[in-house]
Amino acid sequence: MGLGGIHIWHMLILLLVVVLVFGSKRLASAGEDLGTAIKDFRKAMRDDANHPK
Repeated sequence: MGLGGIHIWHMLILLLVVVLVFGSKRLASAGEDLGTAIKDFRKAMRDDANHPK
């Protein structure tokens, strides 16, 4: 058994369906956008911590 009753095959099938529905280009773009957002959020948190009120 996998995580919470989800087998690796279930996750692979789900990944395949997501790729078929959205396409690999859109998923890559979404991943890049998410990475940029996380990087910007971390930078803002560091900047905020360096500037006391």
